[in-house]
Amino acid sequence: MPDFHHLLLFMAAGWLLNLTPGPDVLYIVTNSLRSGARAGIVAGLGITAGCFVHIFAAALGVSALLATSATAFAVLKWAGAAYLLWIGVRLLLSKAPQVTPDLAALAAAEPPRSLKAIWRGGFWTNVLNPKVAIFFLAFVPQFIAPDASNKALAFVLLGALFNLNAIPVNAGWALAAAWMARRDSVQRGMHWLDRVAGAMFIGFGIKLALSDNRVQ
Repeated sequence: MPDFHHLLLFMAAGWLLNLTPGPDVLYIVTNSLRSGARAGIVAGLGITAGCFVHIFAAALGVSALLATSATAFAVLKWAGAAYLLWIGVRLLLSKAPQVTPDLAALAAAEPPRSLKAIWRGGFWTNVLNPKVAIFFLAFVPQFIAPDASNKALAFVLLGALFNLNAIPVNAGWALAAAWMARRDSVQRGMHWLDRVAGAMFIGFGIKLALSDNRVQ
């Protein structure tokens, strides 16, 4: 596990990255608009459960790769760095979102779903998104010490912390969804959030590319 300073950095990065709008946020917001904040929170919990599937699967993959050779580690490192840089550049170049009241209209037009169905939808929306697994493979290993005795366990613990760290953020999206989806000023603020997150992704990508970790 990282030291206290790096652990705080890890948690802060997790909050910022989870604040960035994406498919999971859209799922939470639309369900919150359609059926209230409770439905949005349940949608977020379904997404959280789906993330745990990726965490355990990625931990097994990282463990196997790191135990194989330094070449395998280098391949993972460069692939992860390229992916993080790609996300960062895409966020930096993204255009300001337009006001989309149709989102609320679309949510209101659809019939309400049971909380079980909403949870299940969030779970599968996340599990079936391969980019989530790639993200964990790219992001989490940066905070694992090269001399860690059990890298797979460290990956699972950090992944679980990242995932649980996202729950209050997801709940916040659910509680504020109706207000945030209908106001120009907030949508413009989300554009600047994209810029901050993009710069952060690029920084992590450069850090990963320049790292000299070795397989122990």
